[in-house]
Amino acid sequence: MTATIERGSATARVNSPAGAAAKTTKPKRPQGLLGSSNGKKAVMAVTGAILVLFLIGHMAGNLKSFLGAESFNAYAEFLRTMGEPIFPRRVLLTTVEAVLAVSVGLHMWAAVSLARRARKARPVKYAARPKSQASGYTTHIMRWGGLTILLFVIWHLLDLTFGAVNPAGWDGTPYERLVQGFDPSRWWVTLFYVVAMVMIGLHLRHGLWSVFQTLGLAGGRGYRSLQITAAVISTVLVVGFLAVPVAVMIGVIK
Repeated sequence: MTATIERGSATARVNSPAGAAAKTTKPKRPQGLLGSSNGKKAVMAVTGAILVLFLIGHMAGNLKSFLGAESFNAYAEFLRTMGEPIFPRRVLLTTVEAVLAVSVGLHMWAAVSLARRARKARPVKYAARPKSQASGYTTHIMRWGGLTILLFVIWHLLDLTFGAVNPAGWDGTPYERLVQGFDPSRWWVTLFYVVAMVMIGLHLRHGLWSVFQTLGLAGGRGYRSLQITAAVISTVLVVGFLAVPVAVMIGVIK
């Protein structure tokens, strides 16, 4: 028996097996600056710098409470009247508050976006590589520390800014709200304040170090000095903020 080869069969179209159809890859849309990892890191760095400057100014203002009620209340009144008579009362303070609110929102957005991008880039955990304790510690500090700070800011505003949960109430002067807010009978408020400040310090230390790394300054001879710089700045801020409630608790400020 002989096989018969039909004319043209050698050039006939061959159908692809089922399930082996070529996949078409859609071209990715070009990402803008905010869509890139570097853009998000830049947002975190800029907003972080704004928040650090605010913390420094806020700490300096809080320390005026050691000079007495008159000095502290004058500082609080200055915040509401700065810019007068060019700007109406409280306009500049409201502007600063709006910038801070936007900075906090953008800072959180950038942090969450970068964390999600990192998880997508490595969806499967390494089976053989042990998890770094330092990395796990840092992740927990930045995640839970950020949540603690957010809750603290909400409470802090309700307590000392609006007086809604403060014994002195809205009608109390800023100095009265400060002293009554950290009264020894409200030790749990002071404890929450201490925990939040420690979290802010750890968060700030890691954030400053991350900025140094992003800017390419954390290598070579400057490695150790920049580590110390980040630790010193965060420690000074924590100690400065904690000095006031501790002084109220022990009766130095009363």
